[in-house]
Amino acid sequence: MFKEYCKEFCKVFLKWGLICLAFGIFMIFFVSEHRKRLELANLPEEIYFKKTQGNLGKPLQNSLQQDGLSKEEAHKIVNKLDTVLNMRRVSKYDKYLLTLDEDNNFKMLVVTKDFSRYFVSLVDGEMVAGIIDITVQGRQRQAAGEVKDFLFTSMQAQGLKPSFILDFTDIFSWAIDFNTETRQGDKFAILWEEDYTKAGRTLNESIIAAYYEGAVSGKNYAFRFEDEYYDETGKFTKKMFLKSPISVRGVRITSRFSNARLHPILRIRRPHLGIDYAAPVGTPVESVADGVVKFKGKKGGFGNYLEVAHPNNYTTCYGHLKNFAKGVEVGAKVKQGQTIAYVGSTGLSTGPHLDFRIRQGKKYFDFLNSKQRSSAAREIPEQKREEFNKIKEEYKLLLDKILENN
Repeated sequence: MFKEYCKEFCKVFLKWGLICLAFGIFMIFFVSEHRKRLELANLPEEIYFKKTQGNLGKPLQNSLQQDGLSKEEAHKIVNKLDTVLNMRRVSKYDKYLLTLDEDNNFKMLVVTKDFSRYFVSLVDGEMVAGIIDITVQGRQRQAAGEVKDFLFTSMQAQGLKPSFILDFTDIFSWAIDFNTETRQGDKFAILWEEDYTKAGRTLNESIIAAYYEGAVSGKNYAFRFEDEYYDETGKFTKKMFLKSPISVRGVRITSRFSNARLHPILRIRRPHLGIDYAAPVGTPVESVADGVVKFKGKKGGFGNYLEVAHPNNYTTCYGHLKNFAKGVEVGAKVKQGQTIAYVGSTGLSTGPHLDFRIRQGKKYFDFLNSKQRSSAAREIPEQKREEFNKIKEEYKLLLDKILENN
């Protein structure tokens, strides 16, 4: 009897034990899952954004539509942006950044131009626009080198940009003809200031002092003073005439001023009262001084021909031109260094070149050997000489040190 009772008790205990164990496991799982759900409920909802960027080389509204916005919304955003940024003043160098959510709903547009960021943002369902100024810092930089092949490639090897190299050659263009007077072994040094942003973008590079030492041109310094450049003696680096009517590289003189040159086509000796600069067709031709266009058109063996009248009864002449620059008409004023025409091979010509001549009154003279090419227009006034000399000596020491360390 007792034995049967024990057996029955074990069966009941085992049955309820299994039920309790199952219930316990269920409760543990239920509590664990409940805790997980509570933890997830306290986490913020993850938001997905997608960003697209580009430049303003084409209408911004078209770009925004391509990035996923409707025509109406893109138009509304651009109109709002126009309240803080004149859209007619943007260029292909300006950039934009568009932010959309995962459903292509507009969130923000930022346009970066110069030293500012212009934005349009969606706040509580309404579009707002504003401006954030970019922090800009300044620094002084330097470079120096030696001409090993061409000046242009030698300066590029120092990490200088083409536009910056042109600024350098422009400063000395009244004293040095970089087409004919550069030689291997010539030396150069530059000191400049530049602005830069935290993102590393460089802005506003400006040369404050420069040096060029050539086998032909000798030593040449230039120092910035009151936004102009002066040489070591305090004379204005800009002269009455440029050293050459063609400033680009790769140009050579094929014929000089002569009273008895053998004409390459007519095969007779006669005066050649100018200088021939051989250059590719289309090479820009610049006015060597300020003046007024006196003649434009065809003129015998010169083909397409241009004359510019200058102060003190000087006249410069440009022959064998391909065509003329836009806006160059008889009576038009032109500036020194302004492109007025392009090299061609019109008239009596054996190949593309510029026939350049200069006269005072009716008398032509040899431009390459004239004193007028080296006469400065002005110099530092006496009352500012001390201030200039102080700046000059400071920059001169820096340039010399740059050359020593190169």
